[in-house]
Amino acid sequence: DEDRWPWLDRLAAELRAVEGGGGNAVLACSALKEAYRSRLGTAGDVRFVHIAGDQATIASRLADRKHRYMPASLLASQFAALERPANAVEVDVRLPLERQVDDICTALAVPHQS
Repeated sequence: DEDRWPWLDRLAAELRAVEGGGGNAVLACSALKEAYRSRLGTAGDVRFVHIAGDQATIASRLADRKHRYMPASLLASQFAALERPANAVEVDVRLPLERQVDDICTALAVPHQS
């Protein structure tokens, strides 16, 4: 966790800068723990979306990937570390991508064009 704090602080600073300039941003990262989300939340009006899926579904998708960004060998530890967010929009990863986006936009009251 100690290695993550500077990275999370940098992400929060970037979000603050965007918000300070009147803009909006979407940040995608695996903020698995509440402490990580709290750190990101210092940026201002931050809302979280949890793209939820079971381990078997995610393992299948990892096996189909062509890059080595997140090796499948780390999946069990990721699920073990996950603290499900209490106050997040939750979307099922098995839904078609467009449906996920629509559900997120609806839940956050953000205009969206398909």
